[in-house]
Amino acid sequence: MLGLGAAAEAGALELSLPAGATLTGEVRRAAEAYLVPTDVYADGQIPAIDAEGFFLQQAWRLDAPGLTSLQLQRPLRRQVVEAGYSIMLDCAARECGGFDFRFNTRILPAPDMFVDLRDYRFLSARKEGAGGVMDYVTVLVSQVSGSGYIQVIRLAQSETATGSLTAEEATPPEETVTTGGMPEAETGPLAERLTQIGHAVLSDLDFETGTVSLGPGPHPSLQALAAFLREDPERRVALVGHTDTVGTLENNTALSRRRAAAVLERLVSEYDIPRRQLAAEGMGYLAPIASNLTEEGREANRRVEAVLLNTE
Repeated sequence: MLGLGAAAEAGALELSLPAGATLTGEVRRAAEAYLVPTDVYADGQIPAIDAEGFFLQQAWRLDAPGLTSLQLQRPLRRQVVEAGYSIMLDCAARECGGFDFRFNTRILPAPDMFVDLRDYRFLSARKEGAGGVMDYVTVLVSQVSGSGYIQVIRLAQSETATGSLTAEEATPPEETVTTGGMPEAETGPLAERLTQIGHAVLSDLDFETGTVSLGPGPHPSLQALAAFLREDPERRVALVGHTDTVGTLENNTALSRRRAAAVLERLVSEYDIPRRQLAAEGMGYLAPIASNLTEEGREANRRVEAVLLNTE
C-alpha cells in the first residue's frame, strides 16, 4: 500500500486497481501547486483551478489486452464518486482536446506513463471537507498496445484525505520517487512508436545553440518520418518543438515553434511531403522529459517531437 505521509486514516481516498498492476513512477511532495483541469482545452488553454497542498502523483501499468480506456477508467470513476467526490470534468481523447489537452496537463514522462492521443480518458473531481477545505483528484487512463496505463494525481489540503492506491500483488519500482533524471532512450522504429503511443522524439536533429537553423544532416529520423507519411497520404503529424527552462516562456515558446517550423520546411523541400500532412507547434519548456537542473537534462528537453494526429 502506497500513500502520502503516514498510514491512511479514516476518510482518506482509497482506490483499488486491478490485480497485476505495477507502479511505474511516483512523485510526492508535502506542498505543491497543481493546476487541476476543470474543462476541455479551448481558446488556447485548459480551464483549471490553481490549488496547493499535499501532492501525490502515481503511474501504473497493467496488461490489458482487449480493454478500452473507458473500461479501465470506469471502476476508478465509480470509486471516486463513492468516496464523496464531485466530478468536474470527464472526457475522452478528441473531446478533451486531443494533442493540446495531453500536452498542457501534468503527466509523468515515458516510460513511466504512455498516452495514446487517440485513446485516453481523463477525469477530475473535488471534495469539500470541514471548514471549506478542498481535496482534488485527477485520473488519466490510456490503452497502448495491449497495456493499460493509469495516472492518478491527488492534491489534498487536508493530509488525511490523501489516501493511497492499492493493487493486489502490485510491484513498486526499486525507486518510486521520480527524481527528474534522464529518460530511457526511445526504442523501436519511428513508425511503430507513432502508431502505438502517438508520438516520437526526432532525436538526431541538430540546431545551432539559440537559433532555428537546422543542420544539413543526414537525419535518419526525417527519412523515416517521410516514409511513414508517404505510406498513407491521409496521415498527418504535428511537429512540436520543446526547450529547456533558460529564458522566458514567451521567448522559449516562439523559439520552439520556429524550430518545429524549420523541420516542417525541411520535410517539404527535401522530402516532398505535402504541407497538408504537417503542422508546426511550440511548447516552450512546458513539457519536459528530464530535469532542467542538469545540463544533461536540459539537452534532453531541447527537442522536436512528431505527434500523430487524427485522420478523421
